[in-house]
Amino acid sequence: YYTGMREEEDAASDVTEGHDDDDQMYEGEYQGIPHPDEIKEARRAARREARMKARMAAEVEEETLPDQYESIMEDCGHGRFQWTLFTVLGLALMADGVECFVVSFALPSAEKDMCLSNADKGMLGLLVYVGMMIGAVLWGGLADKLGRRQCLLYALAINCIFSFLSCFAQSYGFFIFFRLGSGIGIGGSIPVVYTYYAEFLQMDKRGEHLSWLCLFWMLGGLYASFTAWGIIPHYGWGFSMGTEFQFHSWRVFVLVCFLPSVAALAGLVFMPESPRFLLETARHDEAWMILKQVHDTNWRAKGEPERVFQVSQIKMPQAQDDEFIEIQSETGTAFQRFMVRHMTLVKQVMKNLMSLAAPDLRLHGLFIAIVWFTMAFSYYGLGAWFPDQIKYLQFEEYESNVKIFHREKVERFHFNFTLQNQVHKEGEYIHDRFIDIEIRNVKFEESLFENCYFEDVRSTDTFFENCTLKNTVFYNTDLWEDSKFINCKLENTTFLHPKKGCHLNFQEQNDILIYLVSFLGSLSVLPGNIIAGLLMDKIGRLKIIGGSMLGSAGCTFFLLLCFSQWAVVFFQCLFFAASAAAWNGIEVITVELYPASKRATAFGVLNGTCKLAAIISTFTFGKVIGITKIIPIILSFSALVCGGLLAFKLPETREVILQ
Repeated sequence: YYTGMREEEDAASDVTEGHDDDDQMYEGEYQGIPHPDEIKEARRAARREARMKARMAAEVEEETLPDQYESIMEDCGHGRFQWTLFTVLGLALMADGVECFVVSFALPSAEKDMCLSNADKGMLGLLVYVGMMIGAVLWGGLADKLGRRQCLLYALAINCIFSFLSCFAQSYGFFIFFRLGSGIGIGGSIPVVYTYYAEFLQMDKRGEHLSWLCLFWMLGGLYASFTAWGIIPHYGWGFSMGTEFQFHSWRVFVLVCFLPSVAALAGLVFMPESPRFLLETARHDEAWMILKQVHDTNWRAKGEPERVFQVSQIKMPQAQDDEFIEIQSETGTAFQRFMVRHMTLVKQVMKNLMSLAAPDLRLHGLFIAIVWFTMAFSYYGLGAWFPDQIKYLQFEEYESNVKIFHREKVERFHFNFTLQNQVHKEGEYIHDRFIDIEIRNVKFEESLFENCYFEDVRSTDTFFENCTLKNTVFYNTDLWEDSKFINCKLENTTFLHPKKGCHLNFQEQNDILIYLVSFLGSLSVLPGNIIAGLLMDKIGRLKIIGGSMLGSAGCTFFLLLCFSQWAVVFFQCLFFAASAAAWNGIEVITVELYPASKRATAFGVLNGTCKLAAIISTFTFGKVIGITKIIPIILSFSALVCGGLLAFKLPETREVILQ
């Protein structure tokens, strides 16, 4: 047997001699067994195909989630739920509108109560915008990671706490700190509110109803103007505890101004989280329950309670990173878990912030940021310039009516009437009595006071310069030796029980015209809001923004004709009415340009850019009050024209589903 096998092998080797190994036929092929190399290649192909299918499935899932969500919102309808949420979020916007006016209305009184210098007053006005800028970026970034509702609750709560504490702050340091904290809190309202509400609206309702939401910002301005007008001039509405604690009427006004924020906070407690955010964070069941709640609430209110929510499955993007972080953060001590969660949250927010510079978002993001900046630069700058210009015109008129008394001599006279807007030069006052009177904008130059008696005197912008005072007594007055007497010679002059602190003459400082100007300015945006609401979904966002900004630029040229107080008031109302529609369009298109995972972050950054522009313009325009009108007009016109033309380069989002 073995001999036969050997012969067969020798014969086989003779037959295959000269053949390459690669040409040999695999023995298992006769039995239908594949070659090992073929098996490996087939496995590789199967893995490639599986990866391709997974990638395609993920792409399909991302593409269909916005479409499915839009279909669900259409099925839920627009009704009672959206209108309830509209009211609650509107109060939050109203609180933001109030915050912009609180300091400007309270400042004329607060500067006297806390003895503020011009530098302190300027710092206080700017720090409010600084706080709102920080709050916009902070809460906008957190809203994409913690949730729209939760961040808005935190922001409003911080605003309420710090606003309440600022009412009782007696020193400038504490007051400015509390107003900064209040600004950080309310700064989150605009970016979170618009993002939150847009995710409950279907495409054909979105532009119109987001525009109607802007009306609440106008109501905030009206509320602040009306309450300031009704409260601040009533000095007796406050109380005091000695000389250290003063609670005057302007503090009552500040206290009343935080009520819209309290109302919004109370209403928001009963509102659900955005289901679109919940889907982004893989909380499928919660999103489904909220969508069912929206559906049932709306159709029950419409008289069709039998309609059934038919959605059984909703597409979700992957959220593996968040799940891994949550699992990882369950280990270690309580402090370690706290640090892991919060450091990871910071990293996620920063990563999301950096992702706004991605190639697909970079160009449009730059364009919309420029539009935001130019619009805010002109609107807030001129908004601060109008009241200051009115005050300057009032001052010019007041100065033109000054009465000058030269070398008058008054002996043994009892002054029991108000001295106002006067200049006394080289006068002589001997054995005169000044009792229980007000002295406003009076200046005594090179005058002699001998054996005079001042009691219960209240003064505003009153000074003694190069005067001589002999045997004179000041009892319970606010005429202080170190501040009211400039290069004066005091001989046997006594100051008894001087009034401590700064005291305010409300009849002079709180001019009713200033409150009326702000009230009319806030009311004038109503026509622009109505036009934007009616036309936003008909002619598109770009035409609203571009047309409104270019129209506002035209209005700025009429400011050259402002030679009286009422001319300034008229053109202020015209400018605000023309620019209101642009604000509505900018806020609507900002919501629609960005995907859900970056929407609040982008809105927060852009709103922070807006507040930065407000800081720059108010500071710049304030420096040229009384010097020239050309600089504010040219800067505002140039900014509005550039922003209006650039707005037409943005993509139209009127018929675009929220991504």
